[in-house]
Amino acid sequence: MSHDAYDDALIRSILTRVKTIAIVGASANPARASHHVAEFLIERGYEVYPVNPGLAGKDLLGRPVFASLADVPVAIDMVDVFRNSDAVAPVVDQAIAVGAKVVWMQLGVRNDAAAAKAEAAGLEVVMNRCPAIEIPRLGM
Repeated sequence: MSHDAYDDALIRSILTRVKTIAIVGASANPARASHHVAEFLIERGYEVYPVNPGLAGKDLLGRPVFASLADVPVAIDMVDVFRNSDAVAPVVDQAIAVGAKVVWMQLGVRNDAAAAKAEAAGLEVVMNRCPAIEIPRLGM
């Protein structure tokens, strides 16, 4: 799949199907984009699981923070990645291991090799997009 452009129907389908979202790189700092996106997704009714080893065991937006995807106690539909592009490969490995269905890389995050690995394992991949932008843009 080409990751230079996405059909609106694909983005809408993903954001309609997913219910549980793990946010890797979630921040407790309200000024950070990951914090805002987590809050937005919670308000939209998604079941959000913050993942950040530095905050593990604490609460973020009323939800427990986990050290890794493997620690999240439910099946994860989508992994939303707030890490730099070079750090995506291990997140994709974890997403594959836990049986996630989608890897979503945030604005400015693109790793074609990791995307190819995820897709080879049957996951859908979106790169360089933000669900908190896409949901209102699509009128969802």
